[in-house]
Amino acid sequence: MKTRPQLTMNSRTEQRIALISVHGDPAIEIGKEEAGGQNVYVRHVGEALAQQGWQVDMFTRKVSPEQNTIVQHSDNCRTIRLEAGAVEFVPRDELFAHLPEFVDHFLEFQKENRIIYPLVHTNYWLSSWVGMQLKEIQGSKQVHTYHSLGAVKYNTVKTIPLIASTRLAVEKQVLETAERIIATSPQEKEHMRSLVSSKGNIDIIPCGTDIKQFGKVNRQEARTHLGIDLETKLVLYVGRFDPRKGIETLVRAVGESKFRESGKLQLIIGGGSRPGHSDGIERERIETIVADLGMSHFTTFPGRITQEELPYYYAAADVCVVPSHYEPFGLVAIEAMASGTPVIASDVGGLQFTVVPEETGLLAPPQDVAAFTAAIDSILSNPEWRAQLGKAGRKRIETQFSWDGVACQLSNLYTQLLQPIVQQPILQLSS
Repeated sequence: MKTRPQLTMNSRTEQRIALISVHGDPAIEIGKEEAGGQNVYVRHVGEALAQQGWQVDMFTRKVSPEQNTIVQHSDNCRTIRLEAGAVEFVPRDELFAHLPEFVDHFLEFQKENRIIYPLVHTNYWLSSWVGMQLKEIQGSKQVHTYHSLGAVKYNTVKTIPLIASTRLAVEKQVLETAERIIATSPQEKEHMRSLVSSKGNIDIIPCGTDIKQFGKVNRQEARTHLGIDLETKLVLYVGRFDPRKGIETLVRAVGESKFRESGKLQLIIGGGSRPGHSDGIERERIETIVADLGMSHFTTFPGRITQEELPYYYAAADVCVVPSHYEPFGLVAIEAMASGTPVIASDVGGLQFTVVPEETGLLAPPQDVAAFTAAIDSILSNPEWRAQLGKAGRKRIETQFSWDGVACQLSNLYTQLLQPIVQQPILQLSS
C-alpha cells in the first residue's frame, strides 16, 4: 500500500458521506452478474439521502474500461468508480487482495478534490475492511451493513472458499469496532449476536422499496401488457441464478403442483445471466432440470428484467416465490408485496421478518419441495385469499418499508454519530 498522506485540519463543514460498495456497483443495471439486492439498496439509499440534503458519494470498483468513472444520479448523489486490480470483472471471493489499492485510490480522490468523509457507510464484508482502514487512517466514523453473513452462508454451501477464514475475522472485527452496525431484520441481529460477536452496537433498520414504482399497475393491466391470459395460474421467481437462491426447489415444487395438468399453469424464472460465469452456469443447470421434468412448455426464462418492466411481472403473478437457502433480508419479497402480490418464501433469516405467514404470504422450510408445493397450491386454489394476502402485503410495505422511511432512519443515525464534531473542524488532507 502507498504511503499515507498526512492529515491537517480545515474548517470546512458539510453533510458529506461516503457509501462504499466495492463489488456492488450502484450504477450498474440490476440483474446482471453480481448485481442484486445490495446494488438496489446502496443506490436507493444514496438517492433518498441526497433528497434529504446529504452530499452522497457512492464508491465502487471499476470493472470495465468502457465504464464512466463518475456517474451523476442527481445534484447531490453520484457513483464514483475506483480502480483496484485489473479493470475487469473479478469474482468477489477473489477481491480481497485488491482492497489496499482501493483504499489508496479513495484517499487520492479525497486529496485531489480537497474533501474528506467524516462518515463512511460500508456494505458487505469487503467494504467493511476498507472502512476500517479509513477509520484508522483519518478517523472516519463507520456504519456497516453486512447484506450477508459468512457465518450463515458457510453453513449452507458444500464447498468453503479459501477466503472464508479472512471473511469471518473481518466480519467479527467490524462488528466490534464500527460506530454502528445496521441489521435489516431482528433475525439478522440475532445471527450477529449468536454467530459473530456479543460486542458492538447494532440498530435494526430494514431495507426499503419504491412504493410508487411497485404497485403502479393492477393485475389485469400487467397481464395485458405481458400477453398473459387472465385465467393463467402464474408463479414468479425474480433474482440471480445462484444455487443458494433455491431455484431448483421452486422448479421441482411447481412440477408437483396439482395445477400442472390443467394447461393453465405458468412458471416465470426471471433474472440475468452471463455465459461462462456462475450466473450463466446455474441458469443452464436449472434449464436442464426444467427440461428433464417435462416443464419446458409452461416455463419461461425472460432473462434480465428491466426496472421498467419488473412492476408488470410482479403485478401479473398470482404468487412470487423466494426459495432462498438464506436471505438476510429479501428485497424481492417486499417488491412483490408492494405490488400487491403474495409471497411464498423460505422460513429463514430476514424473510421471517418481511413475510407475515397467513397475512401477507406463507413460509416454508428451505429446500422442502413438498412444503413449497403445498404453499403454492393453497394460494393458487383460493383467488379471494390471494387477493386478501396481496392487499395486506401492500399495506405492510407502505407503513414500514419505503426508501424514504429507511433513509430518514439512516439520516437520523448519521446525524447522531456526527453530532459531537458538528461544531468542530473536519479533518482535511494537506498537500
